[in-house]
Amino acid sequence: MIPPLRALRLAALAGAALCPAIVAAQVDPAATGTSKPQPVPIIDTIAPPRDVAYPGTITLKVDATDVVHGVFRVTETIPVASGPLTLLFPKWLPGDHAPQGTIDKLGGLVITADGKTIPWTRDLVDVFAFHLDVPAGTTAITAAFQYLSPTAENQGRVVMTPEMLNLQWDSVALYPAGFYTRGITFKPSAVYPEGWTSATALRPSGPSTAKGGLIDYAPVAFDTLVDSPVFAGKYARTETLSPRVTLNVFADKPGSLAITPDELKIHRALVDQATKLYGAQHYDHYDFLLALTDRLGDIGLEHHRSSENGHDPDYFTKWKDNPAGRDLLAHEYTHSWDGKFRRGADLWTPDFRTPMRNTYLWMYEGQTQFWGKVLSARSGLMSQEEALDALAVTAATYEYLPGRAWRPLIDTVNDEIINPRRPMAYRNYSRFEDYYEEGQLIWLEADSIIRERSKGRKSLDDFARAFFGVKDGDWGEQTYDFDEIVKTLNAVQPYDWATFLKERVFDVRPHAPLEGITRGGYKLVFTDKPGVYQTSAAEKSKTASFTYSLGLSVGKEGAVTNVVWDGPAFNAGITIGTKILAIASQAYSDDDLKEAITAAKGKTTPIPLLIKQGDGYRTVDVTWNGGLRYPHLERTTKGPSSLDALYAPKK
Repeated sequence: MIPPLRALRLAALAGAALCPAIVAAQVDPAATGTSKPQPVPIIDTIAPPRDVAYPGTITLKVDATDVVHGVFRVTETIPVASGPLTLLFPKWLPGDHAPQGTIDKLGGLVITADGKTIPWTRDLVDVFAFHLDVPAGTTAITAAFQYLSPTAENQGRVVMTPEMLNLQWDSVALYPAGFYTRGITFKPSAVYPEGWTSATALRPSGPSTAKGGLIDYAPVAFDTLVDSPVFAGKYARTETLSPRVTLNVFADKPGSLAITPDELKIHRALVDQATKLYGAQHYDHYDFLLALTDRLGDIGLEHHRSSENGHDPDYFTKWKDNPAGRDLLAHEYTHSWDGKFRRGADLWTPDFRTPMRNTYLWMYEGQTQFWGKVLSARSGLMSQEEALDALAVTAATYEYLPGRAWRPLIDTVNDEIINPRRPMAYRNYSRFEDYYEEGQLIWLEADSIIRERSKGRKSLDDFARAFFGVKDGDWGEQTYDFDEIVKTLNAVQPYDWATFLKERVFDVRPHAPLEGITRGGYKLVFTDKPGVYQTSAAEKSKTASFTYSLGLSVGKEGAVTNVVWDGPAFNAGITIGTKILAIASQAYSDDDLKEAITAAKGKTTPIPLLIKQGDGYRTVDVTWNGGLRYPHLERTTKGPSSLDALYAPKK
């Protein structure tokens, strides 16, 4: 059978054959001009990676002491043979799932050998590559350059302040093309400001001072080096969570380092609950790197034997007031199993130039989001009330997501490549990285099915142990595909898992997968009061959410930060960036808007808002009479709940 589109094209050609005048009109040179250039061929001049060892060890020295200017100074000595050589700057970064290497911040590159400068040429197609000709008889070259880290947020993520720094080795290293990164050995060292404490999954090659100065690290494969960032700072605290796991805390001010015995106990419980869940550890040691700061750029990034985490300065000192975001450490820790040890087959790449394909991020991030929330509840990072409140927000977000009408979840796995987290006008309609939270809902439903069909004897815990808990102590990578996911699920509990996953991941679905909540003994409801997690999130973001009433959120000074596509505010002509100046004749405040929404409930009178858009002022009427609405989970059964059982600590 001829595909419909091709059939139309053939019919058009047949019609043209019967009408020579039409054909002549289509190809008349006078209609398009006579100059018709042809494209210059694009030739890849960079050698593909081979799974062989690079001859010799590359010495990498980083001076990280210029915290005033935010400059890392790099000297790299590379064993070479004479002839053509291509050096690469890391482009496709693990954990970013996208070509987000910071090549724009490399400066001052000078390559020398035997005291003479060797000219280099940047590749015209891949700007992350530098070509040079090594002179005859040369056995080593030296590359000297600087990493010009951002000094303000509008330049990128700030990684160096007068109080702390975040050294990411992919920003300060060049590597030779033509080799798997696991076959390139580096001997790294770094100099930190005097008196500073540093922490990383790397280990020193010999005795070193704990407070600043030069630290020589043991030789390591380049992929492991990139996977082993450093936090260093003036104010630091280190706590042992288990024989193999350490919590390294850095802060803008020493007062933020105060940790109560109960808070420390909770973080130790996180390690204990994860070990009980997976039944294995895929690291020889693990370092939590935690920055309590509002000066260093925010981060949450996974690594095999460590994680980079950023929290507000009052993470410990106002513990009870800040449940929002407290699952961060549990999420990034889970990635040691899911994402680092087990990884989608097309996401693993042999070097940092080969493009990554994100087919399995609904597994990589979706199940990590699921276990991050579960481990947070089981360990006490979040109370069960806080965990349920967070789940209610997720359920409401995806049940009322306008973008569900046109875009399947699987397409959002491309978002980090399409848009590396730049601001968006209508995110809820475009959809964005929904494989995280909607992925969580899918795996919650899978857990409920397993519990129901096995009569409580099994759960998704059994899948986690079977899928992620193999090969205890192995911190290499083991890839998987769709068939292995389905096969492992069926080994835990027989079911049509292939169809289950295909419908929820690959199909356009009008409703969110909330069956895990309803089967778990709860339902999504709305009240006029926000929950404890929602209140914390609003305080953390300095934003008042009216998402499920007016369909907008408001930040500082009445600035609109989010608008729901086709919602009441949208239909009144309000957009992100609009500034609400007044409600009727009263100057704007969050509390006054709440009162106006409450007063309009059940009435036909719209809510008048004076707004400013650009340089223009106007009054708009927002039609909404449903009152304030905040999502919650309400218990529907009196007996045992599989959702409660999921969040209960493992014995």
